[in-house]
Amino acid sequence: MGGRQRRFGTGAVLAVLMVWLALPWPLEAAEAVSGRDYLLVGSATDAPTPHRACTPQMLSGARQQAEVPAPPNGWSGEPQALDVFNVFAGEVRVQHGDREICGDMHDARTRDSRFRAGIGLVAVPPAGSHEPFRVSWQTPLKARWVPTLRLGAPSPVQQNDTARLLVRAACIAVAIALALSALMAFLTTRDRSFLVYIAGTTVLVLWQAILGGLSGYPEPWLPVGEHGARWLLSLTAASQALVLPALWRLNGGDRVLPRSRVAQLLVLWTLIVLAALVPWLRWEHLAWVAQGLQVSYLSGCGLALLVGLWARWRGDRWAQAGLAALAPMLVLIIADACGAEWLLEYRVEALQLAVTWLLMMAAYALNQRLGRLRQQRDELRQLAETDGLTGLPNRRAGLQQLARHLERVNREGGPLVIGFLDIDLFKDINDRHGHAVGDQVLVAVARALRTAVRSQDEVVRMGGEEFLLLMPGMPREAASARLDRLRQRITEAGLALQVAGLEVTASIGLAQWRPGEDDLAALLRRADHAMYVAKRAGRNRVFDGEELDPPGPA
Repeated sequence: MGGRQRRFGTGAVLAVLMVWLALPWPLEAAEAVSGRDYLLVGSATDAPTPHRACTPQMLSGARQQAEVPAPPNGWSGEPQALDVFNVFAGEVRVQHGDREICGDMHDARTRDSRFRAGIGLVAVPPAGSHEPFRVSWQTPLKARWVPTLRLGAPSPVQQNDTARLLVRAACIAVAIALALSALMAFLTTRDRSFLVYIAGTTVLVLWQAILGGLSGYPEPWLPVGEHGARWLLSLTAASQALVLPALWRLNGGDRVLPRSRVAQLLVLWTLIVLAALVPWLRWEHLAWVAQGLQVSYLSGCGLALLVGLWARWRGDRWAQAGLAALAPMLVLIIADACGAEWLLEYRVEALQLAVTWLLMMAAYALNQRLGRLRQQRDELRQLAETDGLTGLPNRRAGLQQLARHLERVNREGGPLVIGFLDIDLFKDINDRHGHAVGDQVLVAVARALRTAVRSQDEVVRMGGEEFLLLMPGMPREAASARLDRLRQRITEAGLALQVAGLEVTASIGLAQWRPGEDDLAALLRRADHAMYVAKRAGRNRVFDGEELDPPGPA
């Protein structure tokens, strides 16, 4: 029957599908309607393509220039793209024949929109022509900070340009994400170290924006203007003021040389004062500042490396994060000394990646420090709430646990029974057998209680030879029987110590929480009183305090 129904259902579906295909559907698709089928934003414009002519004022001052010659057989007649990178200040002029463009790295509106990370020009030289491309730029403050010129077909040159922009933007995005994460950590912990990290990351974000030209993309959002070199030097000094002490500390400098804090503060404030003075210095003095910052950077990295290796040799495993943070910078320093061509071409991206790695390692070390502080706090809390001899919760922790149980019982209902236990004649045990045996008895009793109770029960050492047992959710009759078995286990635990003449017994008083009548103190008093009744009745027994003092009528 089931198979016939399935065949009938399949046939019905096929029939409906054939009818749907046979219907006279329109052969042409309906015209898409704006607002329903697609979204159109913006409007038509009559503004010409923005183009900024080179003026004598733009090209004034100390400048360098270069010519990119045609191949020996002349240009092929195909479009040629020339892109200029790593110019950190001033106007860049790119010219071929009667075509020229002047652009500023800190204002993307002045550049050809086909190039996003550099200043480029696309030209179509006549086939066989030998007219060169001519490029000029402001003389760099540092000798080896030379611009990179990339020549080739427009598509691969533009793709390389876009890839550079993505790397630069990604580094800044990672730094911002790390700063936001540190802000969340500060709001949670109120640890001021995270505020210092946020301040340092903010300075490095601004430094990266100036270094990579993102301060002017897509429009200027920092007032750099024609003062790009001053902004870069000032932020470089401010960045070093934060990075160099951070590298020193990450590599264990504070632990190896505790008295180095004064020197760190001196370096920090010297660089901060220099950063504040840079905007007021004359142009010819800026080269001295650039060289001085180079020396301080190399010296700081070298000292951090030495102290990191020394700390690691002494077994300081926390110095590993510092050495890892320093590794990319050492690679860049060695590459610069060797004149590596890849560093000349990708200097900005390499510096940003090294700084991003440093921020990540600093965040890792900061989180490790926070983890250690939390671990120390937990250890202190455990010491404050744990009995050192038996490992049980102490009186303070036990009363807190009892208060939580009472809150839950008042909220959810159910019984709560406690047992107040006292080892009989414990002073005599100490006097006859010594305090070492007395300690063994306490440990044995604690172990017997802990192994014999349910997982939801609590065992607390209230002090001396007194223990408290919390038994939530257990009816009074069952709790009384459980306490009696525990009493027997205590006697067995004493015998297991195999001390001649040692006999260990306990008196236990039972009390049950009375909703609406009790408070915590009254419950404890009733259990304590029941325990003393058990002692007066001959010891080594359980007494139900609810029988001695029955609850009043509801």
